[in-house]
Amino acid sequence: MAKALSKQIVVCVNNDGYAASLEKRKLYVTLRDAVAEKHGLIRIVDESGSDYVYPKTMFRAIALPQSVKKAVLAA
Repeated sequence: MAKALSKQIVVCVNNDGYAASLEKRKLYVTLRDAVAEKHGLIRIVDESGSDYVYPKTMFRAIALPQSVKKAVLAA
């Protein structure tokens, strides 16, 4: 369960320069990355399961009920 706690769900609010990779208003799962965070970046997992870093300003954290968060992370 510790692995799930290190994941967060964010919504993309800006995809300028990354239109082929990111969709506005789409939910994404993040992975904790202290090095990326120090540089103002956030690590995002895409549909294929691969993860990439993007500017943190392109996303907003969202709060979901625990049951919804579990369902999203399990999907």
